[in-house]
Amino acid sequence: MAKLVECIPNFSEGRRTTVIEAIAGAIKEVPGVILLDYSADASHNRSVFTLVGTPEQVKKAVLQAAQQAVNLIDMTQHRGEHPRMGAVDVIPFVPIQNVTMDECVILSREAGAAIARELGMPVFLYEESATAASRKNLAEVRRGEFEGMAEKMQKTEWRPDFGDKLHPTAGAVAVGARMPLIAYNINLNTSDLNIAKAIAKIIRESSGGLKFVKALGVMLEDRNLAQVSINMTNYEQTPLYRVLELVKAEAKRYGVGVVGTEIIGLTPAKALVDSAKYYLQLEGFDGDKQVLENHLLRSNNG
Repeated sequence: MAKLVECIPNFSEGRRTTVIEAIAGAIKEVPGVILLDYSADASHNRSVFTLVGTPEQVKKAVLQAAQQAVNLIDMTQHRGEHPRMGAVDVIPFVPIQNVTMDECVILSREAGAAIARELGMPVFLYEESATAASRKNLAEVRRGEFEGMAEKMQKTEWRPDFGDKLHPTAGAVAVGARMPLIAYNINLNTSDLNIAKAIAKIIRESSGGLKFVKALGVMLEDRNLAQVSINMTNYEQTPLYRVLELVKAEAKRYGVGVVGTEIIGLTPAKALVDSAKYYLQLEGFDGDKQVLENHLLRSNNG
């Protein structure tokens, strides 16, 4: 069986369709790479792409997509609700089939070196690829965002792993290797951003909340709704339903409810099955055997 790697690059553009399609086109041009999904959020002014293929081909596709971002996105003009530090903001590599995490770490370092060398963007390695414990957490790497990154990079502890100067219009990028992550957003029926920020602080691990949860409060200007924007780094240890129920409980304190949730990009089926088991109160349910598609897939694979 072939080696397969997933990559989920995030770009700081969620409003201009022509730019988003140009990035998608750069990925589609690479043989052997499948663009599984891409979506854009105007309020966040951000797009998320999910592609899969052999390690070398995925690396090539990401470099071509990053080149488009450098050419077409000017961070000095960028405004959006999501924290960001670069035109291509983060590039995580995820092992899928016959690939180890160590191999993805090597791949991320090769990609990072190429981005700095060929595109002139400084690169910070994060998560499993991090060269220091302080760089493992993406939020810490990105802190200061594009506007404060040049000054931050002057500090010895925040010199980039590759490159030495902030790109004047494309900024900087974080590149790393990690396990599958779920980008899960919960929308509240309030326009009070402080409520979303307070709930985010309660649920995130760094503030003493749920393990494997990163969260912040943002404003969806087009809907006039506050949102708890969440990254879940281990959905098996901290499932979706547990996060949702805690957010509902905390929101109730403010007389606020949840009007909807969303998953950005792709998600493992098990994360959804686990939530279905919880809310349907299923007893003895086996997702591998009792979900029709999963059962057929297992049968086809012998």
